Amino acid sequence: MEAAGRGGDLWIRYPNGSLKNLTAAAGYGASGFLSGNSAIAVRDPSVYWDGSKAVFSMVVGSPTQQFQVQTYYWQLYEITGLGPADKPVITKVPNQPANFNNISPTYGSDDRIIFTTDRPRNGAPQLYPQRDEYELAPTNTGIWSLDPASGDLRLLNDAPSGDFTPIVDSFGRVIFTQWDHLQRDQEADADANAGTPGQNCYYGGSPSVLPFGTFNYSDESASATYSLTNRTEVYPEPRGCRGDLLAGTNLVGHTFNQFFPWMISQDGTSGETLNHIGRHEFEAYIPASMTGDPNLITYYGQISRFNPNPINNLLQIKENPLHPGTYYAVDAPEFFTHAAGQVVSFTAPPGLDADHMAISYVTHRDTEGPNATPNNSGHYREALPLSDGTLIAVHTAQTGYDTGSGFASVYDFRLQTLTLGGNGYWAASTPLTGGISKTVSYWSPDSLVTFSGTLWELNPVEVRPRTRPSIAPHVLEAPEQQIFTQAGVQMSDLQVYMTQNNLALLVSRNVTTRDDADRQQPFNLHVLGSSTVTTGTTGLIYDVGFLQIFQADQIRGYTGGYGSVTPLPGRRVLAQPMHDPAAIAADLASAGPSFSTVVAPDGSVAAFVPANRALTWQLTDGNGTPVVRERYWVTFQPGEVRVCTSCHGLTNLDQAGHTAPTNPPQALLQLLAHWQLTKSEIQHVFLPSLVQ
Repeated sequence: MEAAGRGGDLWIRYPNGSLKNLTAAAGYGASGFLSGNSAIAVRDPSVYWDGSKAVFSMVVGSPTQQFQVQTYYWQLYEITGLGPADKPVITKVPNQPANFNNISPTYGSDDRIIFTTDRPRNGAPQLYPQRDEYELAPTNTGIWSLDPASGDLRLLNDAPSGDFTPIVDSFGRVIFTQWDHLQRDQEADADANAGTPGQNCYYGGSPSVLPFGTFNYSDESASATYSLTNRTEVYPEPRGCRGDLLAGTNLVGHTFNQFFPWMISQDGTSGETLNHIGRHEFEAYIPASMTGDPNLITYYGQISRFNPNPINNLLQIKENPLHPGTYYAVDAPEFFTHAAGQVVSFTAPPGLDADHMAISYVTHRDTEGPNATPNNSGHYREALPLSDGTLIAVHTAQTGYDTGSGFASVYDFRLQTLTLGGNGYWAASTPLTGGISKTVSYWSPDSLVTFSGTLWELNPVEVRPRTRPSIAPHVLEAPEQQIFTQAGVQMSDLQVYMTQNNLALLVSRNVTTRDDADRQQPFNLHVLGSSTVTTGTTGLIYDVGFLQIFQADQIRGYTGGYGSVTPLPGRRVLAQPMHDPAAIAADLASAGPSFSTVVAPDGSVAAFVPANRALTWQLTDGNGTPVVRERYWVTFQPGEVRVCTSCHGLTNLDQAGHTAPTNPPQALLQLLAHWQLTKSEIQHVFLPSLVQ
């Protein structure tokens, strides 16, 4: 109740400016005292391809008396009858996850509903809620897809810290914002430094009274054991405040926190940042990962790039209907503005390499921050380009951070048209409505919450027909197809096997090649025991021998600290060496660190990996010492063959000035030969349990 005030409604504004309360016309919601099913809140409408209906998220219910504690869930609903003379009809979407929060729905090209939910990755109740990698706060678990008719539910992208506001663009891609926060647990660092005020991670407390009470479970099961003193982490490298762990190394310490644009196919395959955009193209500062190598630099904008306008985050992405492949978004601070900030735009159609993607500042850069300047016209959310060329957005004239909360907020979000000003930037000009006012009250449940006044106007969408995009078929590129032919393996046979065992296949052609802009981690790389080497300059050359793969296991729990010894519900992910039984049984054995696969003489790697679970990896030398670490979580689908040309995929050129490698990967040939010899034994071991 404290997180979602009751009393909101779904409204429509017609071209003549008239308004209709759709939920009220359909028999939902009320004014005055709200209790029971009269109390609703709504969010995230998305319009069907022909404009005849919309899907949205609604929570129904509130306490009927003070101190009555009940559980309510956001659920998906469809509404028809959107015309001025129509009577709206609202129906609940069938077969959706019932006891979880389902939000941000959008229609797929095949009429599946793509949405986010806080349902655990595998539905296990002990993993609920999933807790983010930042503050152990509940978050959604990623992008999901539902066929309402059959109930077929699929996890498209497993997101340890959450995915937000997916759309299906005109090219059929699912575009969304992912919270990327692949770093060690800062609460656990605070617990480890409890009683040591000299440490930067110190948050107070003592070794016996921890500020957060973090600990590790033995596994993800409901019967997992745990020790309140075990907070072991193995990946990635420690944060900079852990001087005790960094002592004696050349590691600087790793922090990572961004909201970035991602894309996946509608079946969940081919997931990566949008057009493989990276921090080097959009952001302004990236620290070096280690000392002792003058080739590794901290990036602060000193290297020329195509994009002149850096950003911090990209939220609430919407495509321009008049210019397919052009997107509007908001760059907002992490806290204090309700995800409102500066409106920006960028162009990213399929095939445009990230080196040639650029940010345009639509509103003035001052609108991103809290300073009252002549150019700060307020804060903006959910910029929406319309089919007639108009640009609208949710706007508040407040230029600072929100100093209130709930109904005490100082923000006054209203839908506004934006016009171009004399300073060359767009700014709010004309409200779309005269204001929607309401008087409501409800139990919170302990206190009576009351409000009378103008409501916020949020989550705008344009009700119009759109061309339904096609879903592009997946085509295996020529180098990998050559290997399948040489190995005598039919792709369809392998995919059946992988689907039955919930596996995917990861392939990289040459891991010594890295994007030319990434000078923060080692980039002069040589395959141990071979002649394959790629360098971007003179100086230190690093041997790489293995690719070590990690899976996201929800094994970090916490008690809330300060003397509590009772675990709170839910768990955070920790990166653990891959231990999925089906994957390990199918992969080639390696003498490297657990779990790892050998880098072949041509620089290629290939490995079976678990599907529907976030994964990450690192290159190590022959002794298992990390050389280059992945900075993102990536999800694979059952039966998917995912090919990366390089270790850090190229936006255009590698560190030696070359385009992406095209070698037929030797590692794939070796793995396919091993699979042919062992597949019947592996299927005998794992297939019956999966069928059961």
